[in-house]
Amino acid sequence: MSESCNCGDKVRPNFAKGDGLVPVIAQDYQTGEVLMMAYMNEESYEETLKLGYAVYYSRSRQKLWRKGEESGNVQKIHEIYIDCDCDTLLIKVDQVGGSACHEGYPSCFFRKLEGDDYVVVGKRVFDPKEVYKK
Repeated sequence: MSESCNCGDKVRPNFAKGDGLVPVIAQDYQTGEVLMMAYMNEESYEETLKLGYAVYYSRSRQKLWRKGEESGNVQKIHEIYIDCDCDTLLIKVDQVGGSACHEGYPSCFFRKLEGDDYVVVGKRVFDPKEVYKK
């Protein structure tokens, strides 16, 4: 165990630090592209480990969010890393379906600051109105 990681006897995410949640950065396993940032609670973390697919905690819906449960764009886990303070995770995933973003882009980071405005620089891979039927 790393001496700088005070997570108890076994290195695990410290869910007590952030109201029971830890931030999670999802990164494409092959390209290294940052796909999204979300949160996990202890239950979603354990389910992620069990299933081998990303399960997050939705703060807006106040419930577990099985990534891709509506769209089919699941995230198959390849590797999980923990930071030095045990309060942030980095997961390297295969993004099945080509889109991590609910707006239909491969990455949630599809806007770039140019001058004083953010402009779309990503290419949409699906129409959210068709996928989510909302």
